[in-house]
Amino acid sequence: MTPRRRVLVVGDLVTDVVAVTAHPPAAGTDTPAQIHLTGGGQAANTAAWLAAQGVPVTLVAAVGDDPAGEQRCAELAALGVDCAVRRVAGVATGTLVVLATGAERTMLTDRGASDHLRPVDVTQALADRPDIGHLHLSGYALLGAGSRPAAQHALAWARRHALTTSVDAASAAPLRQVGPATFRRWIHGVDLLLANQDEAAALAELPSPADTDALRDQLRGLAEAVVVKRGVAGAAWFDRNGGVVEVPAVALDPAAVVDPTGAGDAFAAGLLATWLTGADPVAALRAGVEAGAAAVVTAGARPADPRR
Repeated sequence: MTPRRRVLVVGDLVTDVVAVTAHPPAAGTDTPAQIHLTGGGQAANTAAWLAAQGVPVTLVAAVGDDPAGEQRCAELAALGVDCAVRRVAGVATGTLVVLATGAERTMLTDRGASDHLRPVDVTQALADRPDIGHLHLSGYALLGAGSRPAAQHALAWARRHALTTSVDAASAAPLRQVGPATFRRWIHGVDLLLANQDEAAALAELPSPADTDALRDQLRGLAEAVVVKRGVAGAAWFDRNGGVVEVPAVALDPAAVVDPTGAGDAFAAGLLATWLTGADPVAALRAGVEAGAAAVVTAGARPADPRR
């Protein structure tokens, strides 16, 4: 059963240039790679995976007034995403270069128009879609100085109107740059906080994510529940009362893992699609790890385009 409430996803829509290599790139020379040009952005990827599971979803984002922006919107529309995406004149659509080697990836980021997201973009999307029941916010929108007011406006509106809320922490290095305490203050009180192990350790101001008890204790009370994405180790759910639920990852042949880009976004979509139906944490986590496993066996961060 899919949720009837529409999910509003707020954040980034960019172009991904994904280079998949068998070995880490050799400095100063050539490295053979399979290179894919695809749609990306944490918010857009999550919206695409939600739509693939039959969830009504609207994406609020900003792209450039260029061919790339037009193509990124067309791709999402083909996947069933309702796009409330503003075209920003004179600014290029954001681009992300992803270097993927097996289960590891390194990203080079040019946010471009994504940092031009404004509160009015959120306001307009909300006014036009009265069936919205849940807000999912990409942490990148909070971490970018230009888009931060729009992200904070979305969270404030959701709280005033009793929407359930979720935030994906986005990336460990920018979290440390803005300050974990600052980010915790911005998101305090959301229903779900999603983070991978490095992001969780950064938010908890711990040197390592290995100590589950320390992570739970440091992040307790920050949200109704904190979900930690552990990759091949599965996922964990920490509730505000101190309870911990853990599920293992889906067993995959390592040779089948092509590109981890977007796996966390697919996980978020699988978890939300199930949790929003009223399912318990175990069912929600299992749906998340299954969706994440589906994402890593293909190049790129999105489900398959039905036009292909």
